[in-house]
Amino acid sequence: MSDNDRKYFGTDGVRAVAGEFPLTAAWVMNLGAAAGEVLTRRSQTGKVSVVIGKDTRQSGDMLEAALAAGLTARGVNVIHVGVLPTPGVSYLVRQLGADAGVVISASHNPYEDNGIKFFGSDGQKLSDATEHEIEAAIDEVDGLPPVTGVDLGGVTNSTEAERVYIQYLVSHAPDLSGLKIALDCANGAAYRVAPKVFQAAGADVFAVYTTPDGRNINRSCGSTHMDHLQAIVRNGDYDLGVAFDGDADRALFVDSRGNVVHGDHMLLLNARARPAAAVVATIMTNMALEVKLEEAGISLERTAVGDRYVHERLHSKGLHLGGEQSGHVLFLDVSPTGDGVLTALLTLASMKQMDTTLDVLFDELTMYPQTLVNVRVADKKAIARDVTVQLAVSKAEAQLAGRGRVNLRPSGTENLIRVMVEGQDAAEIHEIARVLAAVVEERGLSGVVAGQ
Repeated sequence: MSDNDRKYFGTDGVRAVAGEFPLTAAWVMNLGAAAGEVLTRRSQTGKVSVVIGKDTRQSGDMLEAALAAGLTARGVNVIHVGVLPTPGVSYLVRQLGADAGVVISASHNPYEDNGIKFFGSDGQKLSDATEHEIEAAIDEVDGLPPVTGVDLGGVTNSTEAERVYIQYLVSHAPDLSGLKIALDCANGAAYRVAPKVFQAAGADVFAVYTTPDGRNINRSCGSTHMDHLQAIVRNGDYDLGVAFDGDADRALFVDSRGNVVHGDHMLLLNARARPAAAVVATIMTNMALEVKLEEAGISLERTAVGDRYVHERLHSKGLHLGGEQSGHVLFLDVSPTGDGVLTALLTLASMKQMDTTLDVLFDELTMYPQTLVNVRVADKKAIARDVTVQLAVSKAEAQLAGRGRVNLRPSGTENLIRVMVEGQDAAEIHEIARVLAAVVEERGLSGVVAGQ
């Protein structure tokens, strides 16, 4: 089933403005009931239990209560773990032996948005087939026979969830004694967890954006707004900084000079320290990483943009390390899902193992210039098959002769073709991108049929 076949679920669960359809209390209660019904049908062990966690958004309480009402109405026991990073819920599902987990979060989006994401008993995102079954069951909820008496589900609040998750993270932490580290917790799900973990590992920690009020999550802070953390590190004599996003499934670093150290840097360092035959990244990963990995005898496999596709490739190839520039890095030999705090800890462990610093890493991996041009077309699917466009791409690749790369991809939401050219010479790639964009525009706006 493709994403286009989904009625409510996207690639990362259900996401919308909280309070608007589908994220109304009534609809989310029906979603909970549908999920409870499907999980109960599939259960081989009798009574089903579901772990629910959330980030710090104001709407989280409403959605949490509605979801729990729907689940318990179908006989499912609910375990509330409160505000916790998304990967913390994934971990606790496995630790508690629950049948599923749910995270109420919209990640790096503004506070008005929210989302609902399901995990299976293995801590991985719920399968497409199960999500499709839940979608179908939503429309059948009103016709289900009532659950009453002792068959109704109950609710418990876990008072140990945060402590257990922190203990797990600390078990993977290197000795950070002597390091002065600034943390940007995005007023999000990691606002308590991250400082406690880094302090327990021995670091001298200065944490900012740790006072969530329900409306300030991701507001000019976190991994999508690095300016303040860069200034703190640069002006405060820190060894490094770490920024998380709202649900803390990703992390970005700042070196001691204030430079942003992103996912490509992290993949290079961890690939060297944690031996891998291949690393999986996306088509947007800079070619400089590919060259450096090849020098180390490590191949790079590229996927479409999205951590979902990185995870699928890693799993299918039996690999363990992959990720995106956004700082969503996967260590499948340690965790089945991306975990920002864990990513930071494992990367710092690799840094210590390799006896290097983030400053050295940043200087070593000099990014190739990259140009991205969006071209509006009449039929984005036809452009990919158009012979004239294919010939133009081949000519561009021949001109670059291994010193760069070309990628044309359709937008997922608009009639646009994204023309990306990357290479060692900025002037050259800008000119190549201009020429390719002109060809795409001429062929795209004419409405040609591929091959004509």
